Amino acid sequence: MIDKTPARDDAKTRSDAPWFADSTAVGERGWHELIISESVAGRDIAIPVYVWKGHEPGPIVCVTAAVHGDEINGTGTIRSIVSDPPFDLLAGTLVMVPVVNLLGFERHSRYLPDRRDLNRSFPGSATGSLASRLAHAFFNQLTKHCDYGIDLHTAAVRRTNFPNVRADLSIPELRDFARAFGTELIIDSGGPKGSLRQAATKAGCPTIILEAGEVWKVESAVVEYTVRGITNCLRSLKMVEGTPSRPAYRLETDSSTWVRATAGGFLEFHVAPGEIVHDGEAIATSWDLGGAEVETIRAPRDGIVLGMTTIPSVAPGDPVVHLTYPKKGSLKKIEQVMENLDDDSLHERTREDLSRNFVVTDHDDEEE
Repeated sequence: MIDKTPARDDAKTRSDAPWFADSTAVGERGWHELIISESVAGRDIAIPVYVWKGHEPGPIVCVTAAVHGDEINGTGTIRSIVSDPPFDLLAGTLVMVPVVNLLGFERHSRYLPDRRDLNRSFPGSATGSLASRLAHAFFNQLTKHCDYGIDLHTAAVRRTNFPNVRADLSIPELRDFARAFGTELIIDSGGPKGSLRQAATKAGCPTIILEAGEVWKVESAVVEYTVRGITNCLRSLKMVEGTPSRPAYRLETDSSTWVRATAGGFLEFHVAPGEIVHDGEAIATSWDLGGAEVETIRAPRDGIVLGMTTIPSVAPGDPVVHLTYPKKGSLKKIEQVMENLDDDSLHERTREDLSRNFVVTDHDDEEE
């Protein structure tokens, strides 16, 4: 017998479904499942979502992690907040998604099984590719219900980033939210087309991203840094008691560039993430495998190390150090602040923690 039951229109059903967080009572918190697709066996693919409601009305803030499936520092951060809450939520609703790209996460991959980038697929389409359908389901069931977003990322594979927030600073509400997070470095950018933060912001949910650390790791200093930033943002919205803590310095810029190797070789680094570099300063030296020096890679101008490669072997054109550039005259003030920071400050501990994955040596210019 042929089953004439109409096929399910899951995309429409999920998009039009009631806001699932309504089932969490005021003052309560707990886990939910968000169905975003089906497996090849026809079974639901669901991602876990944690909902925490304060006792008073307020904004809905969504914290997302692992939109790129191998970027899991944010996953560790959300687990830390759930298992050992660092604050009491007084008002509003906090929604946390430890893994958005579950299919990539299960494969330790940035991408989905079809090799598409989920973070270039928002807001998605109910009738598009796998990536587009996943993005559409997530965006309609969750993002559209939120008032603010914090999307947690790391550097790409074989790279690391000093913590920095990225946001479109031309939007006043977004500029205030980005500053509230409390990072020393804020990069002014609207985000790539199809990114969750760009699509969410356009839909009325101002969203920032944090770039910190590297893939496949949960780094303790990055988790501490991120928990502090989320707490600051919630404080700025009066959802958590207290006022946001201010960074020791703040650099807002829209200017950065990767300094690249011009020859193949094995790198010896002279700088670490978060450090200040000056025009012409040696940032790395490359050697051939016989021990002969190939080239000294130098900073093209004054700046701060935003990120760098974590793999020492390079070919011509490979990225070595990502520099961000302050406005003229501001670097000297930042340098004075850095010199007076305690070794136990979170800023310095983060710099130290991120530099443990490679050897950093002094460069002797007198030998040249």
